[in-house]
Formats: sequence, structure tokens, C-alpha cells
Amino acid sequence: MKKLLLVLLLTACAIPILAQGAPPQGDANAPYTVEYYYKTQWGHQQEFLNLFLKNHFPLLRKIQQTGRITALKIETPANHMTEDARWDYRVTITYKNSTVATTANPDEEGFIRQLYPDQETYKREEQRRFEILLAHWDLPVTNITPAAN
Repeated sequence: MKKLLLVLLLTACAIPILAQGAPPQGDANAPYTVEYYYKTQWGHQQEFLNLFLKNHFPLLRKIQQTGRITALKIETPANHMTEDARWDYRVTITYKNSTVATTANPDEEGFIRQLYPDQETYKREEQRRFEILLAHWDLPVTNITPAAN
């Protein structure tokens, strides 16, 4: 009987734990925010940033002009972290909505050709940017700040 009660108690406690998780981003037409983290090879942080600002940031700005992106921010940490937790750059993008954020932009290839007529150089520099990248991860985030009363 004690074992049965213990099993029932553990099961009852496990259900709320399994139900936990990230809160939803909101309705389909709400802004959708993603943080993109970049960790570069040690000593190549500036090279990565230079290539990012030259070859990717103008593309993001061009997409922002279309309204698909509503906010764009690049940050670097002010303090050092342990190597396993280290990231060098965070790019936070707020998209118009979750659909825009999670579907391919049909205009992107045209924008790339327009912004970078020397495609050979562009592709070589983008290849280098990813060669010096150790890790990259995307983190959708949800603002859960309560509204002011």
C-alpha cells in the first residue's frame, strides 16, 4: 500500500513538471523576437564582426525596410564568461510576426544580388565568416512583462 501511495504521489508531482515550458510567443500577428548568438574562434572576434557588418547587416537593414523586420540590434557582452558559456555577439531581431520569422523571404536572393554585385567576393567572405564561427544558436524569446496598472 505504501508503494502504491508513493507511486501516485510521484505521478501527481510529475504532471505539473511535464506541463512546464516556454510560454507561447502570442498570436499569429504579434511581433516575434529571436536572439541570434555567435561564438567565434578566439582572436577572430573583430574579423567576424567586420564581415558580418559588411555582408550580412546591410541585408538585414534592407529586409527591415520592407517591414518584415521591425527592430534590429547587435550587442556584445561587457564582461568575460567561462569558455563554455561564452558568446561574442547577439543579434536581436523582432519580426513583424511568427510567419515572417519562420518562412523564407522570397526577395532575399534578389537583395543579395543587388547589394553585392561581386558575388564571388561575397561568397568567399561569407565562407570565411562561417569558417571562424565556433557556434551559432537561435533563441526565440517571449516578453512576459506584466502590463502597468
